[in-house]
Amino acid sequence: MKTYLAFVVSIVSMAFTSCEDVIDVDVPTGQTRLVIEASLDWEKGTLGNNQTIKLSTSLPYFDVPTSNIVTGASVKVTNTDTNEAFIFVDQNDGTYSISSFVPIIGNTYNLEVVYNDETYTASETLMAVPDINSITQSVEGGFDDELLEVNVYFDDPVDEENYYLISYYEAGDLFPYLEDISDEFSNGNELHDFFEKDDEEENNQAPFQIGDEVDINLYGISERYYNYIRLLIEQYYSGGDPFSSSAAQIRGNCINETVEDNYAYGFFRVTQFVKTSYSFQ
Repeated sequence: MKTYLAFVVSIVSMAFTSCEDVIDVDVPTGQTRLVIEASLDWEKGTLGNNQTIKLSTSLPYFDVPTSNIVTGASVKVTNTDTNEAFIFVDQNDGTYSISSFVPIIGNTYNLEVVYNDETYTASETLMAVPDINSITQSVEGGFDDELLEVNVYFDDPVDEENYYLISYYEAGDLFPYLEDISDEFSNGNELHDFFEKDDEEENNQAPFQIGDEVDINLYGISERYYNYIRLLIEQYYSGGDPFSSSAAQIRGNCINETVEDNYAYGFFRVTQFVKTSYSFQ
């Protein structure tokens, strides 16, 4: 009997050992592309002269992180209403900066990036943002009547289409929470948005507590950027949902004028925003 048991254990051990072979799988990688992070955000009440654009290249998902910053490019933004050109200076760390940018509500700005003898362009109009009327806290009224939420109120202008982006961030969170808003069904009214947090260990996020402080940014954005960021937000927050649609590559507004198929990732936006913070009492 002991001999039989020893034989069975030996066979089982061999079976498990045979399953330990390492299998290398060739994972297809996409084309390396230029990544343009060009958010010219003008805080209301300031001059908005200091602006920075970041350039990098895409990396395969499973690659060990390496330096992918882009230097030596030419970066220019032109106000097409005034023909004033703003040259962004290469800081040799992947960023291109300027201290004399002039933001004008309603004006259209063109971005031009020249890199590796290819020219990338994009265009955006600077949209105004309303002031925040008030910020309150509550428990009832959100998705969970046991969680604290912050409420933001602001007036939407009458007789015009407007689009907004709101960012909520508490120190310690891995990422800010983003909310896109359209005035399609509430034009000219006071708009209300709220945010509450659940426990999410993977994002280092916990529900709001008394004494917590949340930073709030409200942006006035274009319709095109609204459609772009809305899809990104939808894909990000529906990740892991078995009933959500399959994720797809989302194209920004940066066009390669030299080689059309070699488009860049990212989006060129020009916005006005207001920022504040709220402490839970």
